[in-house]
Amino acid sequence: MEERKLAPIRLDSYQPLREVVCEALREAIRKGVLKPGERIMEIQLAEELGVSRTPVREAIRKLELEGYVVMMPRRGTYVADMSIRDICEIFEIRTALEALSNGLAAEHITEDELEHLQRLLVIIGGHIKEGNMEKIVETDIEFHDLLYHAARNERLVGIISNLRDQLTRFRTLSMSYPGRLEATLEEHRAIVEAIAAGDRKAAKKAAQRHMERSEKTLMLTIEARKQEKEKDKKSVPCREQGDE
Repeated sequence: MEERKLAPIRLDSYQPLREVVCEALREAIRKGVLKPGERIMEIQLAEELGVSRTPVREAIRKLELEGYVVMMPRRGTYVADMSIRDICEIFEIRTALEALSNGLAAEHITEDELEHLQRLLVIIGGHIKEGNMEKIVETDIEFHDLLYHAARNERLVGIISNLRDQLTRFRTLSMSYPGRLEATLEEHRAIVEAIAAGDRKAAKKAAQRHMERSEKTLMLTIEARKQEKEKDKKSVPCREQGDE
């Protein structure tokens, strides 16, 4: 098995050490370096990050509140795994909050922010043509972050960002579904057009449609992956399945 290794963190940040450690662990979970179901070992993480156990312990407590890890009595702490029900619940909440955020953005967005959103649509379109998934994801995050901040409600920004981050591990999976990238671009365009028109109702509907289609696509992708794994398992000869 390939050994997992976290990079040491920079200790020259202006943030408290526990926050730096928390962000490093959060990012490791998002990117799959720390995998769902993997046990969290404080001593090992502290050594890998180059810090003491105290900030690691404090970071883990915060990550538990955010839903990234689960603490099990007498068993330890593990990276949270997500069931289909978990994903659906997150989408249900996020859809409502995205609609609220877009509605507020339609009222409060500035001309500069609107121009920035329009430029991002062009940039995303270019990345889609190039097939650069890393850049697509990166720009998509920037697009939504700009929308959140245009709502002018910092508490809302924090809540939606947390919900989005919990689904980050599935983002590339969802976008890999045939036709999803192009559909996402059109959904983004509809959002920007509604916000540009100052139409709060249309902006909310566009956000709801985007989230509902994103959820549907992710469910289809997960189901397809599941069927593929079952097919591969059945195709292995019985003798090989029994060999260990």
